[in-house]
Amino acid sequence: MTTLQAFCIHGHFYQLPREDPITGEIPEESGAAPFRNWNERIHAHCYRPNAELGNFGRISFDFGPTLLNWMSSCDPITLAKIVSQERWHYRLRGVGNGLAQPYFHVILPLLPWHDRKTQILWGLRAFEHRFGHPASGIWLPETAVDEDTLALCAELGIQFTILAPWQAAEPGLDVTQPYWWEGSEKRLALFFYHSDLSTRVSFDPVSTSNADRFRTLVMEAAACGGGHERLILIASDGEVYGHHQPFRDHFLAHLTETQDGLLKRTYLGEWLKDHPPRHKIAIQSATSWSCGHHLARWSQGCDCTPQSEWKAPFWEALHRLGEQLDGLYVQVLGRYLHHPWGLVWRYIDILLGRISLSDLFFQLSGEIPKERVIRQVDYLLRAQLNKQRMYTSCGWFFEDFGRPEPQINVRYAAQAVWWNTLATGVDLYTETANALARVRSNTTSLNAADVFTTHYAYAAQAPFPFVEFYQPARPVTVRPTNH
Repeated sequence: MTTLQAFCIHGHFYQLPREDPITGEIPEESGAAPFRNWNERIHAHCYRPNAELGNFGRISFDFGPTLLNWMSSCDPITLAKIVSQERWHYRLRGVGNGLAQPYFHVILPLLPWHDRKTQILWGLRAFEHRFGHPASGIWLPETAVDEDTLALCAELGIQFTILAPWQAAEPGLDVTQPYWWEGSEKRLALFFYHSDLSTRVSFDPVSTSNADRFRTLVMEAAACGGGHERLILIASDGEVYGHHQPFRDHFLAHLTETQDGLLKRTYLGEWLKDHPPRHKIAIQSATSWSCGHHLARWSQGCDCTPQSEWKAPFWEALHRLGEQLDGLYVQVLGRYLHHPWGLVWRYIDILLGRISLSDLFFQLSGEIPKERVIRQVDYLLRAQLNKQRMYTSCGWFFEDFGRPEPQINVRYAAQAVWWNTLATGVDLYTETANALARVRSNTTSLNAADVFTTHYAYAAQAPFPFVEFYQPARPVTVRPTNH
């Protein structure tokens, strides 16, 4: 009996949200010339040509929901091609080749439980809205994981995710096989990618200069597995295929178009349906695919990015702000709802245009809200939205605060503070600005407080809806907390 050997290419397609939090438009970015911004440049190099080649119908992939939001207005034709290529698999086999992604690219294990659930629920809902069916799998940003995150994924009905092989807690891992991770109540499957071949795709352009030669490497790897049925999973950033490495969109097309009896092309949902795991495995908590220092890259700084002393005070300032925003949100919404976070978890339906805030509030409270109440709730939800954005992992990924990514996070933090001020009258501005003053660039005189105060002043002059009519429903007082 011939052992079935198969391979799957997974592409993680994502760009950080670059939109101005007031206008919703991406400012012109000079480094992206001759395009107006990096989204347009990467789209022209990668997303559109891969869709035109049909590659999204032959690989496993996940797409950042905010990136698809941008694409829906800037190139709906390409988005339609991506969706139709994925839906074909769902109609054929009852499971698609697309994975969901948390709504913003955040390091889930660093966030409190209610924020993790927000990110995952929003991502699942956005996927179903775009692709027309539920997602069976999810890509965790940076594959950052811990036990609680996996338990939450399983609780929400997710069937599988992808991890790096070094995230397994047990020796002797066979990456050609999926494994069960079991929580206290539910379980989900874990796929581990082939580290050598995935690294070659990401960082060795010579290895991917010839698709036929690379296919031989895949076949050799499949022959070394110990299982009866063997799957070689290759995972990388999707932008490798045409943007980071020119012409690799064509490499991907040729690699996945070629079919023979020796190596089957598949995708993870299909493989799991026919080949469920036979063994259980534990994980190394607080790990990722791009940092070997237990997530320190995004909270404390580590050797992954030298001279990253600014990262710890940056994380501390935004984490403290998040706690304060959450406390005020619960304090106000607790007057009207038994479960205030339930409104945040359903807020994605408002963002997707599926329901109005008044109707949603009525569903959850059973009462028709007064106009001034709905305005206050609206502002608090906008503060929560920008709070989620300010945790975007790209703000801590690189070596210097002077880069655009952390400054974007600061602007979202300032916007969250602004909306909260309108809703509650509580001043979080002064403390946050003082905390951010400790965050400085290694190469310039810029500090985070400069970015924060500049954007806050800009927000104060913007013509927001209802602002001129707003009066707080009740005064809000800050309850003391222990830190």
